[in-house]
Amino acid sequence: MNLGNELTPTSVKDEPSVEWPVEAGAYYTLCMTDPDAPSRKEPTRREIKHWLVVNIPGFQISKGETLAGYRGSGPSLGSGLHRYVFLVYKQPGILAHTETPVSNRSREGRVNFRIRDFAKKYSLGEPIAANFYMAQYDDYVPILRSNTM
Repeated sequence: MNLGNELTPTSVKDEPSVEWPVEAGAYYTLCMTDPDAPSRKEPTRREIKHWLVVNIPGFQISKGETLAGYRGSGPSLGSGLHRYVFLVYKQPGILAHTETPVSNRSREGRVNFRIRDFAKKYSLGEPIAANFYMAQYDDYVPILRSNTM
C-alpha cells in the first residue's frame, strides 16, 4: 500500500507483511483500525479494531502477542470508501496489559475501539510509523462476514 491508495477487500483478506524502522532490543505495538464505520459521513462506530499486536520484537509480528487477530476490510455495501490505518508505537518496555485477546473470527471488542485511548492507557506516546489504504465493498465482504461469530 502507498499512503491512501485504493485496495479491494479481496486483495487485503490475508494478514499483510508490515515493516518499520526498529531499534535493537525494542518492542512495538501494531494497530490497524477503520475510523470510518459505518461510513465516513456518519462514523458512529468509529473505530473498528482490525488488528492489534503488542510486544513485537523488532518488526517480527509473529513473535508478538496478538490481542486482536487480523480481519481484512469489510465495509458495508453503499458505505463508500473507508480508510484503513496502520499505526506503530515503540513501547517503553514489555507491555503488561489487561486486554482479552480476540480471534480473527470474533467481533467482540472491535467496535468503538480507540487506539488513542489504548496508547494513553499503556503510555505508548505518539506513533513512530503510519500508513493507510482505502477500500470499499466488493464481493468478498459477505464471505468475510460469514466467517464471523
